[in-house]
Amino acid sequence: MTIKITVVNATAGSSIIMELEPYDMMSDIINVAADHWGEGAGAFILRKGAKLLVASRTVGELNLSDGDVVEMIPDPEGGRQWVW
Repeated sequence: MTIKITVVNATAGSSIIMELEPYDMMSDIINVAADHWGEGAGAFILRKGAKLLVASRTVGELNLSDGDVVEMIPDPEGGRQWVW
């Protein structure tokens, strides 16, 4: 089932809407969004509210829903993807 989420670039203040499937990975979302904004994907992570969205997890595993808003923020560890 396809869902639409809004990805907000926290540093640029702009956003894009992405259509996703439950099997899509957070790392893929980061790659597509970073490419859209001309940024290096390894320098960012995603969060929804206060929760960090692990790059190796899927949309389905993280229970993202139609209409959710996630932020792409600079990685506080300096470009390392979260992998726990």
